Amino acid sequence: MSRISRRDLGRGLGVAALGASIGGTHPVLAQTATAAGTAAGAGDDLAFPADFAWGCATAAYQIEGAVKEDGRGPTNWDIFSHTPGKVAHGDTGDVACDSYHRYPEDIALMKALGVKAYRFSVAWSRIFPEGKGKPNAKGLDYYNRLVDGLLAAGITPHVTLFHWDLPAALPGGWQNRDTALAFADYAGFMAGKLTDRVKHVMTVNELRCFTDLSYMTGGKAPGLKLPMGEVNQVRHHGVLAHGLGVQAIRAHARPGTQVGLADNATIFVPALETPEHIDAVKRAVREENAMFLTAIMEGRYIDSYLAAQGKDAPKVQAGDMAAIGSPLDFVSVNIYTGNTVRADASKPGGYEILPHLPQSPRMASPWLYVTPEVMYWGLRTINELWKPKALYISENGCSADDAVAADGKVYDADRVMYLRNYLTHLQRATREGLPVKGYFLWSLMDNFEWEDGYTKLFGIHHVDFATQKRTPKMSADWYREVIRTNRLV
Repeated sequence: MSRISRRDLGRGLGVAALGASIGGTHPVLAQTATAAGTAAGAGDDLAFPADFAWGCATAAYQIEGAVKEDGRGPTNWDIFSHTPGKVAHGDTGDVACDSYHRYPEDIALMKALGVKAYRFSVAWSRIFPEGKGKPNAKGLDYYNRLVDGLLAAGITPHVTLFHWDLPAALPGGWQNRDTALAFADYAGFMAGKLTDRVKHVMTVNELRCFTDLSYMTGGKAPGLKLPMGEVNQVRHHGVLAHGLGVQAIRAHARPGTQVGLADNATIFVPALETPEHIDAVKRAVREENAMFLTAIMEGRYIDSYLAAQGKDAPKVQAGDMAAIGSPLDFVSVNIYTGNTVRADASKPGGYEILPHLPQSPRMASPWLYVTPEVMYWGLRTINELWKPKALYISENGCSADDAVAADGKVYDADRVMYLRNYLTHLQRATREGLPVKGYFLWSLMDNFEWEDGYTKLFGIHHVDFATQKRTPKMSADWYREVIRTNRLV
Protein backbone atom coordinates (compact mmCIF):
# COMPACT_ATOMS: atom_id res chain seq x y z
CA MET A 1 0.00 0.00 0.00
CA SER A 2 1.50 3.30 -1.06
CA ARG A 3 -0.03 5.28 1.80
CA ILE A 4 -2.73 5.12 4.43
CA SER A 5 -6.08 6.08 2.96
CA ARG A 6 -9.37 7.31 4.31
CA ARG A 7 -10.85 3.81 4.11
CA ASP A 8 -8.02 2.00 5.87
CA LEU A 9 -6.13 3.40 8.85
CA GLY A 10 -3.18 1.90 10.56
CA ARG A 11 -3.57 -1.83 10.04
CA GLY A 12 -3.52 -4.45 7.37
CA LEU A 13 -6.81 -5.40 5.86
CA GLY A 14 -8.18 -8.91 6.04
CA VAL A 15 -8.54 -11.56 3.39
CA ALA A 16 -12.07 -12.58 2.46
CA ALA A 17 -12.91 -15.28 -0.06
CA LEU A 18 -14.86 -13.90 -3.00
CA GLY A 19 -16.87 -17.04 -3.37
CA ALA A 20 -18.39 -17.26 0.11
CA SER A 21 -21.92 -18.61 0.13
CA ILE A 22 -24.69 -16.05 0.16
CA GLY A 23 -27.32 -18.66 0.83
CA GLY A 24 -28.96 -19.57 4.10
CA THR A 25 -30.60 -17.46 6.74
CA HIS A 26 -29.04 -16.77 10.10
CA PRO A 27 -31.21 -18.23 12.89
CA VAL A 28 -31.53 -14.87 14.68
CA LEU A 29 -32.99 -13.35 11.52
CA ALA A 30 -35.06 -16.33 10.43
CA GLN A 31 -38.34 -14.95 11.75
CA THR A 32 -38.06 -11.84 9.54
CA ALA A 33 -36.59 -13.51 6.48
CA THR A 34 -39.86 -14.84 5.11
CA ALA A 35 -41.54 -11.46 5.27
CA ALA A 36 -38.47 -9.79 3.80
CA GLY A 37 -38.38 -12.28 0.95
CA THR A 38 -42.01 -11.58 0.14
CA ALA A 39 -41.37 -7.83 0.14
CA ALA A 40 -38.29 -8.35 -1.99
CA GLY A 41 -40.26 -9.68 -4.90
CA ALA A 42 -42.65 -12.56 -4.34
CA GLY A 43 -40.05 -15.30 -4.01
CA ASP A 44 -37.46 -13.84 -6.40
CA ASP A 45 -34.17 -14.66 -4.66
CA LEU A 46 -32.37 -11.89 -6.57
CA ALA A 47 -34.85 -9.09 -5.87
CA PHE A 48 -34.61 -6.16 -3.48
CA PRO A 49 -37.47 -4.79 -1.36
CA ALA A 50 -40.09 -2.99 -3.42
CA ASP A 51 -39.43 0.36 -1.75
CA PHE A 52 -35.62 0.13 -1.84
CA ALA A 53 -34.02 3.51 -2.60
CA TRP A 54 -31.40 3.33 -5.36
CA GLY A 55 -29.19 6.40 -5.57
CA CYS A 56 -25.84 7.98 -6.36
CA ALA A 57 -23.55 10.07 -4.19
CA THR A 58 -21.12 12.98 -4.57
CA ALA A 59 -19.47 15.63 -2.37
CA ALA A 60 -19.25 19.38 -2.81
CA TYR A 61 -15.49 19.94 -3.08
CA GLN A 62 -15.10 16.93 -5.35
CA ILE A 63 -17.56 18.11 -8.02
CA GLU A 64 -18.69 21.71 -7.65
CA GLY A 65 -15.70 23.83 -8.66
CA ALA A 66 -16.51 27.57 -8.66
CA VAL A 67 -14.38 27.99 -5.56
CA LYS A 68 -14.32 31.80 -5.73
CA GLU A 69 -17.85 32.44 -7.00
CA ASP A 70 -20.90 33.93 -5.33
CA GLY A 71 -19.25 34.62 -2.00
CA ARG A 72 -17.85 31.17 -1.21
CA GLY A 73 -15.10 31.36 1.41
CA PRO A 74 -11.82 29.43 1.19
CA THR A 75 -11.58 25.97 2.79
CA ASN A 76 -8.88 23.73 4.20
CA TRP A 77 -8.91 21.77 0.94
CA ASP A 78 -8.40 24.88 -1.18
CA ILE A 79 -5.27 25.57 0.83
CA PHE A 80 -4.09 21.94 0.93
CA SER A 81 -4.57 21.25 -2.77
CA HIS A 82 -2.65 24.41 -3.68
CA THR A 83 0.27 23.39 -1.46
CA PRO A 84 2.98 21.81 -3.65
CA GLY A 85 3.43 18.10 -3.13
CA LYS A 86 0.17 17.48 -1.28
CA VAL A 87 -2.03 16.30 -4.20
CA ALA A 88 -1.10 14.15 -7.19
CA HIS A 89 0.00 16.21 -10.19
CA GLY A 90 -0.80 19.42 -8.31
CA ASP A 91 -4.50 18.85 -9.01
CA THR A 92 -7.10 21.00 -7.24
CA GLY A 93 -10.86 21.22 -6.92
CA ASP A 94 -10.95 24.71 -8.41
CA VAL A 95 -13.04 23.50 -11.36
CA ALA A 96 -13.52 19.77 -10.73
CA CYS A 97 -16.71 18.73 -12.56
CA ASP A 98 -18.03 22.31 -12.67
CA SER A 99 -21.25 20.98 -11.18
CA TYR A 100 -21.95 24.38 -9.62
CA HIS A 101 -22.85 25.50 -13.13
CA ARG A 102 -23.73 22.15 -14.69
CA TYR A 103 -26.01 20.71 -12.01
CA PRO A 104 -29.02 20.54 -14.41
CA GLU A 105 -26.93 18.29 -16.65
CA ASP A 106 -26.00 16.13 -13.68
CA ILE A 107 -29.63 15.85 -12.63
CA ALA A 108 -30.39 14.71 -16.19
CA LEU A 109 -27.72 11.99 -15.84
CA MET A 110 -29.45 10.71 -12.73
CA LYS A 111 -32.86 10.83 -14.31
CA ALA A 112 -31.56 8.80 -17.25
CA LEU A 113 -30.21 6.22 -14.78
CA GLY A 114 -33.57 6.01 -13.07
CA VAL A 115 -32.19 6.72 -9.59
CA LYS A 116 -34.72 7.80 -7.00
CA ALA A 117 -32.31 9.45 -4.55
CA TYR A 118 -29.19 11.62 -4.62
CA ARG A 119 -26.78 12.14 -1.75
CA PHE A 120 -24.80 15.37 -1.99
CA SER A 121 -23.02 17.61 0.47
CA VAL A 122 -23.40 21.29 1.22
CA ALA A 123 -20.24 23.38 1.12
CA TRP A 124 -20.21 25.00 4.57
CA SER A 125 -18.17 27.96 3.29
CA ARG A 126 -20.78 28.76 0.62
CA ILE A 127 -23.29 29.33 3.43
CA PHE A 128 -20.97 30.90 6.01
CA PRO A 129 -17.81 32.09 4.20
CA GLU A 130 -16.12 32.67 7.58
CA GLY A 131 -17.54 29.48 9.09
CA LYS A 132 -19.99 31.49 11.18
CA GLY A 133 -21.55 34.94 11.31
CA LYS A 134 -23.65 36.35 8.50
CA PRO A 135 -25.05 33.79 6.01
CA ASN A 136 -24.37 34.15 2.30
CA ALA A 137 -27.67 34.29 0.38
CA LYS A 138 -26.11 33.34 -2.96
CA GLY A 139 -24.70 30.13 -1.51
CA LEU A 140 -28.07 29.15 -0.10
CA ASP A 141 -29.72 30.01 -3.42
CA TYR A 142 -27.53 27.43 -5.19
CA TYR A 143 -28.65 24.59 -2.92
CA ASN A 144 -32.26 25.69 -3.18
CA ARG A 145 -31.98 25.47 -6.97
CA LEU A 146 -30.33 22.05 -6.71
CA VAL A 147 -32.97 20.67 -4.34
CA ASP A 148 -35.82 22.05 -6.42
CA GLY A 149 -34.28 20.60 -9.59
CA LEU A 150 -33.95 17.17 -8.00
CA LEU A 151 -37.53 17.16 -6.77
CA ALA A 152 -38.79 18.25 -10.19
CA ALA A 153 -36.98 15.24 -11.65
CA GLY A 154 -38.53 12.86 -9.10
CA ILE A 155 -35.28 12.40 -7.20
CA THR A 156 -35.22 12.53 -3.37
CA PRO A 157 -32.40 14.66 -1.92
CA HIS A 158 -30.28 13.27 0.92
CA VAL A 159 -28.05 16.02 2.29
CA THR A 160 -24.70 15.73 4.10
CA LEU A 161 -23.75 18.93 5.92
CA PHE A 162 -20.00 18.33 6.21
CA HIS A 163 -17.87 16.33 3.79
CA TRP A 164 -14.39 17.54 4.83
CA ASP A 165 -14.37 21.05 3.26
CA LEU A 166 -13.90 23.08 6.44
CA PRO A 167 -14.04 26.89 6.23
CA ALA A 168 -10.43 28.02 6.48
CA ALA A 169 -11.37 31.04 8.60
CA LEU A 170 -12.22 28.88 11.63
CA PRO A 171 -9.15 29.19 13.90
CA GLY A 172 -7.44 25.89 14.67
CA GLY A 173 -9.80 23.80 12.58
CA TRP A 174 -10.87 20.63 14.39
CA GLN A 175 -8.23 21.21 17.06
CA ASN A 176 -10.52 23.93 18.39
CA ARG A 177 -13.65 22.96 20.33
CA ASP A 178 -15.34 26.10 19.00
CA THR A 179 -15.44 24.48 15.53
CA ALA A 180 -17.94 21.95 16.85
CA LEU A 181 -20.11 24.79 18.14
CA ALA A 182 -19.86 26.62 14.81
CA PHE A 183 -20.90 23.44 13.00
CA ALA A 184 -23.99 23.14 15.19
CA ASP A 185 -25.02 26.71 14.34
CA TYR A 186 -24.52 26.01 10.63
CA ALA A 187 -26.42 22.71 10.86
CA GLY A 188 -29.37 24.35 12.59
CA PHE A 189 -29.45 27.14 10.01
CA MET A 190 -29.47 24.69 7.08
CA ALA A 191 -32.15 22.56 8.73
CA GLY A 192 -34.38 25.60 8.96
CA LYS A 193 -33.83 26.42 5.28
CA LEU A 194 -33.99 23.00 3.59
CA THR A 195 -36.16 20.61 5.56
CA ASP A 196 -39.38 21.86 4.05
CA ARG A 197 -38.17 19.77 1.07
CA VAL A 198 -35.26 17.66 2.34
CA LYS A 199 -36.28 14.89 4.73
CA HIS A 200 -32.95 13.01 5.12
CA VAL A 201 -30.07 14.96 6.69
CA MET A 202 -26.63 13.60 7.60
CA THR A 203 -24.39 15.60 9.91
CA VAL A 204 -20.85 14.60 8.92
CA ASN A 205 -19.10 12.21 6.56
CA GLU A 206 -16.40 9.77 7.66
CA LEU A 207 -15.17 10.92 11.05
CA ARG A 208 -11.94 8.93 10.82
CA CYS A 209 -10.92 10.79 7.68
CA PHE A 210 -11.28 14.38 8.80
CA THR A 211 -9.70 13.57 12.16
CA ASP A 212 -7.10 10.76 12.05
CA LEU A 213 -6.11 11.04 8.40
CA SER A 214 -5.98 14.83 8.63
CA TYR A 215 -4.40 15.38 12.03
CA MET A 216 -2.51 12.14 12.80
CA THR A 217 -1.16 10.65 9.56
CA GLY A 218 -1.38 13.92 7.63
CA GLY A 219 -2.43 12.65 4.20
CA LYS A 220 -5.50 14.89 4.09
CA ALA A 221 -6.11 18.56 4.81
CA PRO A 222 -4.70 20.20 6.85
CA GLY A 223 -1.93 17.60 6.70
CA LEU A 224 -0.83 17.58 10.35
CA LYS A 225 0.85 14.85 12.41
CA LEU A 226 -0.07 15.61 16.00
CA PRO A 227 0.75 13.78 19.25
CA MET A 228 -1.83 11.18 20.26
CA GLY A 229 -3.38 13.27 23.02
CA GLU A 230 -4.13 16.05 20.54
CA VAL A 231 -5.44 13.53 17.99
CA ASN A 232 -7.88 12.18 20.56
CA GLN A 233 -9.10 15.69 21.27
CA VAL A 234 -9.64 16.28 17.55
CA ARG A 235 -11.62 13.04 17.43
CA HIS A 236 -13.72 14.24 20.35
CA HIS A 237 -14.44 17.54 18.66
CA GLY A 238 -15.53 15.61 15.54
CA VAL A 239 -18.07 13.43 17.33
CA LEU A 240 -19.15 16.40 19.44
CA ALA A 241 -19.85 18.37 16.25
CA HIS A 242 -22.02 15.48 15.07
CA GLY A 243 -23.94 15.32 18.34
CA LEU A 244 -24.47 19.04 18.67
CA GLY A 245 -25.43 19.07 15.01
CA VAL A 246 -28.12 16.44 15.60
CA GLN A 247 -29.57 18.54 18.39
CA ALA A 248 -29.50 21.71 16.30
CA ILE A 249 -31.13 20.01 13.31
CA ARG A 250 -33.92 18.64 15.49
CA ALA A 251 -34.46 22.09 17.00
CA HIS A 252 -34.86 23.80 13.62
CA ALA A 253 -36.09 21.12 11.20
CA ARG A 254 -39.61 20.63 9.96
CA PRO A 255 -41.58 17.66 11.34
CA GLY A 256 -40.75 14.38 9.65
CA THR A 257 -37.07 15.16 9.10
CA GLN A 258 -34.83 12.11 9.59
CA VAL A 259 -31.36 12.71 11.02
CA GLY A 260 -28.28 10.49 10.84
CA LEU A 261 -24.65 10.47 9.78
CA ALA A 262 -22.46 8.79 7.15
CA ASP A 263 -19.51 6.96 8.67
CA ASN A 264 -16.77 4.73 7.30
CA ALA A 265 -16.76 2.44 10.30
CA THR A 266 -13.99 -0.14 10.39
CA ILE A 267 -15.86 -3.35 9.66
CA PHE A 268 -14.98 -6.99 9.43
CA VAL A 269 -15.74 -10.38 7.91
CA PRO A 270 -15.53 -13.51 10.08
CA ALA A 271 -12.83 -15.93 8.99
CA LEU A 272 -15.51 -18.63 9.15
CA GLU A 273 -19.24 -18.29 9.60
CA THR A 274 -19.17 -19.99 12.99
CA PRO A 275 -20.35 -18.56 16.32
CA GLU A 276 -16.89 -17.92 17.77
CA HIS A 277 -15.66 -15.98 14.73
CA ILE A 278 -18.93 -14.07 14.37
CA ASP A 279 -18.68 -13.03 18.03
CA ALA A 280 -15.09 -11.95 17.39
CA VAL A 281 -16.31 -9.68 14.59
CA LYS A 282 -18.79 -8.01 16.93
CA ARG A 283 -16.08 -7.38 19.52
CA ALA A 284 -13.75 -6.04 16.86
CA VAL A 285 -16.33 -3.62 15.43
CA ARG A 286 -17.14 -2.25 18.87
CA GLU A 287 -13.48 -1.89 19.90
CA GLU A 288 -12.02 -0.58 16.64
CA ASN A 289 -14.70 2.12 16.36
CA ALA A 290 -14.61 3.09 20.03
CA MET A 291 -13.73 6.71 19.36
CA PHE A 292 -16.32 7.19 16.61
CA LEU A 293 -19.43 5.11 15.87
CA THR A 294 -19.35 3.21 19.17
CA ALA A 295 -19.25 6.46 21.14
CA ILE A 296 -22.13 7.84 19.08
CA MET A 297 -24.32 4.76 19.38
CA GLU A 298 -23.60 4.17 23.08
CA GLY A 299 -23.17 7.76 24.28
CA ARG A 300 -19.88 7.00 26.02
CA TYR A 301 -16.27 6.07 25.47
CA ILE A 302 -15.93 2.41 26.36
CA ASP A 303 -13.56 1.49 29.18
CA SER A 304 -11.07 -0.39 27.01
CA TYR A 305 -10.57 2.69 24.80
CA LEU A 306 -10.04 5.03 27.73
CA ALA A 307 -7.66 2.55 29.37
CA ALA A 308 -5.66 2.13 26.18
CA GLN A 309 -5.32 5.88 25.69
CA GLY A 310 -4.41 6.56 29.32
CA LYS A 311 -3.10 10.11 29.71
CA ASP A 312 -3.91 10.76 26.05
CA ALA A 313 -7.65 10.16 26.54
CA PRO A 314 -9.85 13.04 25.33
CA LYS A 315 -10.93 15.77 27.73
CA VAL A 316 -14.71 15.62 27.99
CA GLN A 317 -16.88 18.42 29.33
CA ALA A 318 -20.21 18.05 31.10
CA GLY A 319 -23.00 17.26 28.66
CA ASP A 320 -20.68 16.24 25.81
CA MET A 321 -21.47 12.52 25.84
CA ALA A 322 -25.22 13.10 26.08
CA ALA A 323 -24.98 15.23 22.94
CA ILE A 324 -22.73 12.74 21.16
CA GLY A 325 -25.19 9.97 21.94
CA SER A 326 -28.22 11.86 20.61
CA PRO A 327 -30.68 9.31 19.16
CA LEU A 328 -30.55 8.88 15.37
CA ASP A 329 -33.25 8.04 12.85
CA PHE A 330 -30.79 6.14 10.65
CA VAL A 331 -27.15 5.15 10.33
CA SER A 332 -25.50 5.36 6.93
CA VAL A 333 -22.33 3.39 6.28
CA ASN A 334 -19.70 3.93 3.59
CA ILE A 335 -18.50 0.46 2.63
CA TYR A 336 -15.63 -0.18 0.24
CA THR A 337 -13.32 -2.77 1.71
CA GLY A 338 -13.00 -4.87 4.82
CA ASN A 339 -10.88 -6.79 7.24
CA THR A 340 -11.06 -10.48 8.09
CA VAL A 341 -11.16 -11.37 11.79
CA ARG A 342 -10.66 -14.65 13.58
CA ALA A 343 -11.33 -15.50 17.19
CA ASP A 344 -8.20 -15.70 19.32
CA ALA A 345 -8.56 -15.75 23.10
CA SER A 346 -4.86 -14.92 23.53
CA LYS A 347 -5.26 -11.52 21.84
CA PRO A 348 -6.59 -8.29 23.37
CA GLY A 349 -10.33 -8.27 22.86
CA GLY A 350 -10.30 -11.94 21.88
CA TYR A 351 -9.76 -11.39 18.16
CA GLU A 352 -7.04 -11.09 15.54
CA ILE A 353 -7.22 -9.05 12.33
CA LEU A 354 -5.57 -11.02 9.56
CA PRO A 355 -3.22 -9.31 7.11
CA HIS A 356 -3.80 -9.17 3.39
CA LEU A 357 -1.62 -11.35 1.22
CA PRO A 358 0.37 -10.14 -1.80
CA GLN A 359 -2.08 -11.90 -4.12
CA SER A 360 -5.22 -10.55 -2.46
CA PRO A 361 -7.41 -8.95 -5.16
CA ARG A 362 -7.76 -5.20 -5.17
CA MET A 363 -8.89 -2.37 -7.40
CA ALA A 364 -6.87 0.57 -8.79
CA SER A 365 -6.48 2.28 -5.40
CA PRO A 366 -3.86 0.38 -3.38
CA TRP A 367 -6.09 0.33 -0.28
CA LEU A 368 -9.19 -0.99 -2.03
CA TYR A 369 -9.05 -4.75 -1.49
CA VAL A 370 -12.03 -6.60 -2.92
CA THR A 371 -13.95 -7.99 0.07
CA PRO A 372 -17.62 -8.07 -0.94
CA GLU A 373 -18.77 -10.07 2.09
CA VAL A 374 -18.09 -7.02 4.24
CA MET A 375 -21.22 -5.45 2.78
CA TYR A 376 -23.37 -8.05 4.53
CA TRP A 377 -21.28 -8.45 7.67
CA GLY A 378 -20.86 -4.72 8.21
CA LEU A 379 -24.59 -4.13 8.08
CA ARG A 380 -25.45 -7.19 10.14
CA THR A 381 -22.90 -6.45 12.86
CA ILE A 382 -23.91 -2.81 13.24
CA ASN A 383 -27.53 -3.91 13.41
CA GLU A 384 -26.87 -6.57 16.05
CA LEU A 385 -24.70 -4.29 18.18
CA TRP A 386 -26.83 -1.15 18.22
CA LYS A 387 -30.22 -1.81 16.59
CA PRO A 388 -30.45 1.39 14.51
CA LYS A 389 -33.92 2.26 13.28
CA ALA A 390 -32.74 2.15 9.68
CA LEU A 391 -29.53 1.56 7.72
CA TYR A 392 -28.30 2.96 4.42
CA ILE A 393 -25.25 2.34 2.30
CA SER A 394 -24.22 5.96 1.81
CA GLU A 395 -21.21 5.09 -0.35
CA ASN A 396 -19.98 2.02 -2.20
CA GLY A 397 -17.93 1.90 -5.36
CA CYS A 398 -14.40 1.49 -6.66
CA SER A 399 -11.59 3.15 -8.48
CA ALA A 400 -10.53 1.82 -11.86
CA ASP A 401 -7.94 2.78 -14.45
CA ASP A 402 -10.66 3.62 -16.92
CA ALA A 403 -9.66 4.09 -20.56
CA VAL A 404 -11.81 5.51 -23.33
CA ALA A 405 -12.14 3.00 -26.19
CA ALA A 406 -11.85 3.88 -29.88
CA ASP A 407 -15.63 4.15 -30.07
CA GLY A 408 -15.65 6.77 -27.29
CA LYS A 409 -17.07 4.46 -24.64
CA VAL A 410 -15.66 3.14 -21.37
CA TYR A 411 -15.95 -0.62 -20.89
CA ASP A 412 -15.26 -0.79 -17.14
CA ALA A 413 -15.94 -4.50 -16.69
CA ASP A 414 -13.79 -4.51 -13.55
CA ARG A 415 -16.12 -1.99 -11.87
CA VAL A 416 -19.17 -4.02 -12.91
CA MET A 417 -17.53 -7.10 -11.36
CA TYR A 418 -16.87 -5.22 -8.12
CA LEU A 419 -20.37 -3.75 -7.87
CA ARG A 420 -22.13 -7.00 -8.75
CA ASN A 421 -20.24 -8.88 -6.04
CA TYR A 422 -20.95 -6.26 -3.37
CA LEU A 423 -24.63 -5.97 -4.29
CA THR A 424 -24.92 -9.74 -4.01
CA HIS A 425 -24.11 -9.41 -0.32
CA LEU A 426 -26.30 -6.34 0.05
CA GLN A 427 -29.16 -8.41 -1.32
CA ARG A 428 -28.41 -11.08 1.27
CA ALA A 429 -28.76 -8.41 3.96
CA THR A 430 -32.18 -7.34 2.68
CA ARG A 431 -33.28 -10.93 2.16
CA GLU A 432 -32.50 -11.70 5.80
CA GLY A 433 -34.59 -8.78 6.98
CA LEU A 434 -31.91 -6.28 7.98
CA PRO A 435 -33.41 -2.75 7.96
CA VAL A 436 -31.45 -1.52 4.92
CA LYS A 437 -33.49 1.17 3.17
CA GLY A 438 -31.25 2.30 0.34
CA TYR A 439 -27.94 2.28 -1.51
CA PHE A 440 -25.92 5.20 -2.88
CA LEU A 441 -23.31 4.30 -5.47
CA TRP A 442 -20.06 6.27 -5.30
CA SER A 443 -19.89 8.04 -7.54
CA LEU A 444 -22.23 9.57 -10.07
CA MET A 445 -19.22 10.71 -12.09
CA ASP A 446 -15.45 10.91 -12.11
CA ASN A 447 -14.30 13.69 -9.79
CA PHE A 448 -11.53 15.12 -7.63
CA GLU A 449 -10.38 12.22 -5.46
CA TRP A 450 -8.70 14.20 -2.66
CA GLU A 451 -4.93 13.61 -2.44
CA ASP A 452 -5.10 11.38 -5.52
CA GLY A 453 -6.37 14.30 -7.58
CA TYR A 454 -7.73 13.04 -10.90
CA THR A 455 -5.55 9.91 -11.03
CA LYS A 456 -8.14 7.63 -9.42
CA LEU A 457 -11.59 7.58 -10.99
CA PHE A 458 -14.68 6.30 -9.14
CA GLY A 459 -17.45 7.49 -11.45
CA ILE A 460 -19.98 5.51 -13.46
CA HIS A 461 -19.96 8.46 -15.85
CA HIS A 462 -16.70 9.41 -17.52
CA VAL A 463 -15.81 13.10 -17.31
CA ASP A 464 -13.51 14.72 -19.84
CA PHE A 465 -12.12 17.40 -17.54
CA ALA A 466 -10.95 19.50 -20.50
CA THR A 467 -14.42 19.75 -22.01
CA GLN A 468 -16.61 18.67 -19.05
CA LYS A 469 -18.38 16.18 -21.31
CA ARG A 470 -20.09 13.40 -19.32
CA THR A 471 -20.34 9.93 -20.89
CA PRO A 472 -22.04 6.89 -19.31
CA LYS A 473 -19.68 3.97 -18.72
CA MET A 474 -20.69 0.34 -19.00
CA SER A 475 -21.17 0.39 -15.22
CA ALA A 476 -23.86 3.06 -15.66
CA ASP A 477 -25.66 0.79 -18.12
CA TRP A 478 -25.43 -2.06 -15.60
CA TYR A 479 -26.66 0.08 -12.70
CA ARG A 480 -29.56 1.37 -14.79
CA GLU A 481 -30.68 -2.22 -15.31
CA VAL A 482 -30.36 -3.01 -11.59
CA ILE A 483 -32.58 -0.04 -10.82
CA ARG A 484 -35.07 -0.81 -13.58
CA THR A 485 -35.56 -4.42 -12.47
CA ASN A 486 -34.91 -3.88 -8.72
CA ARG A 487 -32.84 -7.04 -8.66
CA LEU A 488 -29.33 -8.35 -9.18
CA VAL A 489 -28.31 -8.48 -12.84
